[in-house]
Amino acid sequence: MTTPDSSVLPGNGPDGSVSPTGSTVTWPQTLVGAGVLLTGLALAFGAIGISSEAGYGGVGPNFLPWMVSVVLVLCGGWILWEARTGGFRELDAPSGAAHAYWPGFVWVSAGLLLNAALITTLGFILSCTLCYVLAVQGLRRASGQAGVNAPRTWANDFIAGALISAPVFWMFTQFLAISLPGLTNTGWF
Repeated sequence: MTTPDSSVLPGNGPDGSVSPTGSTVTWPQTLVGAGVLLTGLALAFGAIGISSEAGYGGVGPNFLPWMVSVVLVLCGGWILWEARTGGFRELDAPSGAAHAYWPGFVWVSAGLLLNAALITTLGFILSCTLCYVLAVQGLRRASGQAGVNAPRTWANDFIAGALISAPVFWMFTQFLAISLPGLTNTGWF
């Protein structure tokens, strides 16, 4: 694959520069490939200890771990090959802000932490709705949307969060018979 200007290859510096040693700047891509490859190898090492006795359907409990580990090793090897032979090809330019938007991170983190802290007190539906509202507020603020503090926006986010979390709660408790913390003992809320 070629680029419109062959002097600027994907994987080089943002201005098309080459490192002082003459090699392209692909070490982050190499680290990602090595991480994926090592994860696959670690999973394969763990899969060695899982019994291979065939269960229902003729496959044993070690089938899926071995499948995932093989795919991860193949993907990690491919990523490493791509990184070491010039970097990822046809890589789009990064989008978004140059720096992280930390207030958005705080909003999303607060939603997750409050969900974990309040799930047994408020119940699954309300705590997950709260998590959704706070996370969406963080994402809205990060993207610079107007009207994030408007009561209508908060109400819409609350309704959307409840419409997502309530069916999940009912599916798990009523149809799958999996116990999730509820606000009442009826199993419906």
